[in-house]
Amino acid sequence: MENSNSDSAGEGDGTAAAVAEVNLFEKYELGKLLGCGAFAKVYHARNVRTGQSVAIKAVSKNKVMKGGLAAHIKREISIMRLLQHPHIVRLFEVLATKTKIYFVMEFAKGGEIFAKIAKGRFSEDLSRRYFQQLIAAVGYCHSRGVFHRDLKPENLLLDENWDLKVSDFGLSAVKEQIRPDGLLHTLCGTPAYVAPEILAKKGYDGAKVDVWSCGVILFVLNAGYLPFNDPNLMVMYRRIYKGDFRCPKWTSPDLKRLLFRLLDTNPGTRITVDEIIHDPWFKKGYKAIKFQTEDFGSKDHGEDASSKNLNAFDLISFSSGFDLSGLFSELSDSRVSEERFVSAETPERILARVKEVSQGENVKVVMRDWGAKLVGDNGDLVIVVEIHRLTEELMVVEVKKRERNDGVSQEIWNKLRSKLSALVYQPEASVTSN
Repeated sequence: MENSNSDSAGEGDGTAAAVAEVNLFEKYELGKLLGCGAFAKVYHARNVRTGQSVAIKAVSKNKVMKGGLAAHIKREISIMRLLQHPHIVRLFEVLATKTKIYFVMEFAKGGEIFAKIAKGRFSEDLSRRYFQQLIAAVGYCHSRGVFHRDLKPENLLLDENWDLKVSDFGLSAVKEQIRPDGLLHTLCGTPAYVAPEILAKKGYDGAKVDVWSCGVILFVLNAGYLPFNDPNLMVMYRRIYKGDFRCPKWTSPDLKRLLFRLLDTNPGTRITVDEIIHDPWFKKGYKAIKFQTEDFGSKDHGEDASSKNLNAFDLISFSSGFDLSGLFSELSDSRVSEERFVSAETPERILARVKEVSQGENVKVVMRDWGAKLVGDNGDLVIVVEIHRLTEELMVVEVKKRERNDGVSQEIWNKLRSKLSALVYQPEASVTSN
């Protein structure tokens, strides 16, 4: 039965008082707001029956649909239900109302590692402990065909025992998304943690991308700051592309050697998870984690044994009689798609290709410095192209499209992609899959 207050979570002023004592589906009593993002808010909550603390992520269905994120939510639920590991935040249940989706998750009492690093860098021993736990979780994900693709301190939480928990699988990919060339091709990740091969937009090995992000995280744990940070995004991209970083003076030789292997700009020679586990610096005090997937976490949280073999979509269908089919249908409202690639061509030649697209189409090209706009005959903005210099020889080209119901923008988008595909940079050391 739907509680009349259940949709109030996350609305109003967003304070603890605004959601206190809200009883969600007569199962969870919502408490204070823990965090807030563009599409979701996370609350501390208590299981009314067991008294156990949980975290509940309330996702706005309306914002998800407008943002074109239905597939992301669908994938995140599937992946989180699949993963059961001591160093990964556990998804217990998915509930829904007409306006919201609720992820009921394991509560990490210690908060984000990011908040701890902000107060000062960690010792080398503590950095090693958290890095070992991170690699254990990442290796487990990869063994099940899941690639996180957005690993960063903000997505690493600490439980009551100060052990690490990986969270936020909203940008994760699964092996089914790998193309015939053996690589993933979706642009994703947080700029400071993104691997250079993603910037090149030539396809990438999801496991190698995660290892790169783990390297950035290890650097941050030890140094207290980012290896490639710069207020100018393009300068930062340039440094990432070149692997331009320096370890602080207190970094031990063994850790420095590992960091350079983790942050190897060539994914073909970058260290693998198996190699990390056998690294001398990593191995110190390391013990492989043993656990039973079937039983992990179920006892403490009173999970019904009958639900253990249910997938996320079964859980949704049992969510108090609410129909979520609309969330996962094709979206008809406007949204924006974006692609980015690296090119060795001049801005003039890139823009010349853009101009060619307008020939024979009901659009006009409005040129501007280092970019162009494709505008429909009714004045609507259809596509924006922006060019940024990455190095002396290389440019980053960003193409953004606003989708429309008439299909015109998709036709022009396909034509533009065809025109620009020949301009994508082809490095000599091309990315190869394992």
